[in-house]
Amino acid sequence: MKQVLVTGGSGFFGGVLKRRLLAEGFAVVNIDLVQDPDHHANLTSIRGDIRDKPLLQRIFAENQFLSAFHCAAMLAHDTISDDELWTSNVDGTRNIAEACRAAGVSKMVNISSNCLWASNLGHEVAEDEIPAPVELYGRSKLAAEEALAEFPDLQIVTIRCPTIIDGGRLGLLAILFEFIQDGKRVWVVGDGGNRYQFIYAQDLAAACILTLGYEGSDLFHIGSDHVTSLRQVYQAVIDVAATKARVAQMPKAPTLLAMKLAHKLGVSPLGPYHYRMIAEDFIFDTRRIRERLGWAPTLTNNEMMVEAFRYYAASRKEIHARKDVSAHSKPAAMGVIRLLKWIS
Repeated sequence: MKQVLVTGGSGFFGGVLKRRLLAEGFAVVNIDLVQDPDHHANLTSIRGDIRDKPLLQRIFAENQFLSAFHCAAMLAHDTISDDELWTSNVDGTRNIAEACRAAGVSKMVNISSNCLWASNLGHEVAEDEIPAPVELYGRSKLAAEEALAEFPDLQIVTIRCPTIIDGGRLGLLAILFEFIQDGKRVWVVGDGGNRYQFIYAQDLAAACILTLGYEGSDLFHIGSDHVTSLRQVYQAVIDVAATKARVAQMPKAPTLLAMKLAHKLGVSPLGPYHYRMIAEDFIFDTRRIRERLGWAPTLTNNEMMVEAFRYYAASRKEIHARKDVSAHSKPAAMGVIRLLKWIS
């Protein structure tokens, strides 16, 4: 049986990929700081830190991996220090590559982010465009990519992703879904006409598995097709929810100023990355991954958001009771947004 390592396999996307690999007949070893909720005859779950080099040495010595899928990352809206985020995302990534090299594991897949850019570039962003992150998480993901450049002897495929959506994706989305299910106004910044690309988690998992048959290192941008406006995405969910929720507008300049002030005061879960998602266009050019991996997306933004909402609506009480899970597997704290809900 072919065996693979998944880092962060207790989290949202790592869990999707882990279960997909198990379903396709792979044996999976998961390492994560968070307890793994899944059990399977071919799954070995290890609660541990990718910054722990002796632990990684032992894991690689005791297994024969075909590839390492590196999904683990600490997020800027977690309650962690800047140093924890940086060392986990950068040093931890380097540790996985070093362990691969030492154990003779030639393949590694690194999940990166569109947070490498801070604003709309006015066109679909290709792989050869120079990144320009402005916040810590984006800088850490770029530094992780640069660390992997130190391993030219490995076949490393980096996949840069926009926001990953599927049933089970919560975090800030849970706030949106709560507004919709409770029949509140759902706010867009400006006219809500900005187009922001997502990626369906199952489509991203399919791309990861396709890399197993790919020779050499590469960098791919991934994302959905037929990207509609954020207003249209929200309306698609409202239509399915069939509540009194409706899309309402906020003026762009003062709203962004208020968001930045609330973030600086530590009373809002929305950070610099989210300002862009809420108010600007951002779409990846996906031609390279289509041509070289033979990959194509299956769901649009609207379809995957509806799927994510249905999961939330069916399990809301249990979701809000969750404690020891990853940031994307539980609702984000509303902070000052609860006041906005009250007046909506």
